[in-house]
Amino acid sequence: MMLTTIGLMSGTSLDGVDVALIETDGKRIKAFGPSGYRPYTERERSVLRQALAEAVNLLERDARPGALREAERVVTLAHAEAVAAFRAQNRITSEAIDIVGFHGQTVLHRPDRRLTVQIGDAAALAKAIHIPVMFDFRGADVAAGGQGAPFVPVYHRALAQSLEREGPIVVVNIGGVSNITYIDGNDALIACDTGPGNALLDDFMYRTLRQPFDCEGRTAAKGAVDVAWVVEALKHPFFRLPPPKSLDRNDFASLKLQTSLPADGAATLTAFTAAAIAQVEPLLPKQPNSWIVCGGGALNLTMMNMLRERLAPATVETAEGLGWSGEAIEAQAFGFLAARGLKGLPLSYPATTGVPIPMTGGVIARP
Repeated sequence: MMLTTIGLMSGTSLDGVDVALIETDGKRIKAFGPSGYRPYTERERSVLRQALAEAVNLLERDARPGALREAERVVTLAHAEAVAAFRAQNRITSEAIDIVGFHGQTVLHRPDRRLTVQIGDAAALAKAIHIPVMFDFRGADVAAGGQGAPFVPVYHRALAQSLEREGPIVVVNIGGVSNITYIDGNDALIACDTGPGNALLDDFMYRTLRQPFDCEGRTAAKGAVDVAWVVEALKHPFFRLPPPKSLDRNDFASLKLQTSLPADGAATLTAFTAAAIAQVEPLLPKQPNSWIVCGGGALNLTMMNMLRERLAPATVETAEGLGWSGEAIEAQAFGFLAARGLKGLPLSYPATTGVPIPMTGGVIARP
């Protein structure tokens, strides 16, 4: 039975809430619906940044000390507003939606401690939007010893199956953290985080220029890459680990650039992200024929150029160029995962998160 779902995603880049409608049975995609976006205000971003800083000390998933309580309220309200605006703009009734997939905002991801924390009050959200909400997608995976990330490979596979091309295909999502899904036919599905995505670059742009991100990679395009710094940064032991593996947004935050010049810093951090993605290639079973880039990083022209240089002779293209909605893919994915969760289908696998057996997940909050 096909379901009509809304997926919600607020990523580690802290830019805002993505909303997307999708019709699916959790295996196939019948149709894509409209998508929307509700940006965070500067005040909301400030609260979330404070929550991220304080979350480092969390020991329990449900604890909300200090700024985390206010951040959870901010996240919940922003998502409720995003759904309300999306429904109004597209004239969609609450009765027309079977389930909403609510990822929440990750503030801490420490699978080595079997701890992953996504803030957002799903019960309050369900009451506000009058639609059942599925949340806590990652908890069961991490509790079972999995990495709990990346969590969209099953959706990437559903998308890739619609392409009539020879594999292997790699889908790269460049959000705050970068992750890949390796797809080779119906059998091989491998996934992992590859390293920093936009997080280091966004934080640097905010510190130096008070800009939330490097628009189209224009600042980086004017700068010079500190090659020695990138080489040194790539010595981090994470890059030698085989998939599956995952990261917290702040795992590389301690790295300090040697320059304060905005253009050189942006160029160096962009090169680091591209190099980190390329570092995963030798760890894959076969050399990919094509790489498909989605997420905010796909809009960064300098990033895309650097990836093409490092991944040649494979093709590197954007999800948008294939007719996919690059900005909405993760939101669509959580609508897709909500449908799978409702049907008890696996959300994660041993080769995607390292969980011992294929795992379903998600908890439902009803209005």
